[in-house]
Amino acid sequence: MRLAFLADPLEHFKIYKDSTYAMMREAAARGHALFAFEQADMRVLQGRVLADMRPITLAAEGGSWFTAGPRETLSLNEVDAVVMRKDPPFDSEYLYATHLLEHAERQGARIFNKPRALRDFNEKLAILRFPQFTAPTMVSSQATDIRAFLREHGDIILKPLDGMGGSGIFRLRPEDPNIGTILETQTHHGRISLMAQRYLPAIADGDKRVLLIAGKPVDWCLARIPMQGETRGNLAAGGTGVARPLSARDRDIAETLGPELFAEGLMLVGLDVIGDSLTEVNVTSPTCFQEISAQSGINVAGLFVDAIEAALG
Repeated sequence: MRLAFLADPLEHFKIYKDSTYAMMREAAARGHALFAFEQADMRVLQGRVLADMRPITLAAEGGSWFTAGPRETLSLNEVDAVVMRKDPPFDSEYLYATHLLEHAERQGARIFNKPRALRDFNEKLAILRFPQFTAPTMVSSQATDIRAFLREHGDIILKPLDGMGGSGIFRLRPEDPNIGTILETQTHHGRISLMAQRYLPAIADGDKRVLLIAGKPVDWCLARIPMQGETRGNLAAGGTGVARPLSARDRDIAETLGPELFAEGLMLVGLDVIGDSLTEVNVTSPTCFQEISAQSGINVAGLFVDAIEAALG
């Protein structure tokens, strides 16, 4: 197969932990040809969705982890599959990229995850589809609404709807002297919507990343445990990743959501679970492949490439 990865610049990859690199490494080991391109490399010309792609060869230890051949301008339907691995933020350029990818689908391209599903499943708002698994949650751009939610629950988490890696997340309690400033800044004086959730003390035991591949859960998750004095468990915020077998509740959530999300065109999903509560549904570029594999012995990238191969027949 010829697999093209739409990703951030390869030169910035931290390959010791990067899940896209793990996918590439597994695909290359199976003899599949690899290509890479970025959002800015796409364009439409005479109705065709084209991209300037670099053929990629993975290198041995030491030096650059890859070598790239001369750029080739290819229609997206000229490769067997495009794996969308562009990190958030989900800004206007990301949105436009999903429209171009969807147009490429109409021309026969195979895209994973499906572009329409990437648009439909905001990583924060998607949990509203599954209230049976969530802690008390609200969404508003109005400080009065958020203050009322804070008074009701006493301890809340406030997060932007388009962030990643724990960026822009605040924990608020009624005695915090900066509530007004935080709300003004984060809502841009009532112009930007935020999500508020009741604080879950179980975060001390980890913010669990549960991976779904082709609608089925990987048997181990990664519990991202906050560093001392930190509320966020995200690895990007200094959290420590500890792989664990799924709990009964983790599996219940994953097996309930998995078939529905897969039917929507989401080949790979990362569910975030704190304690017994679903907090996010990550669909853009879910991570933690390498951490789970290293600690559990499960070849997570292998499961993903298996699923791509099965989908392509």
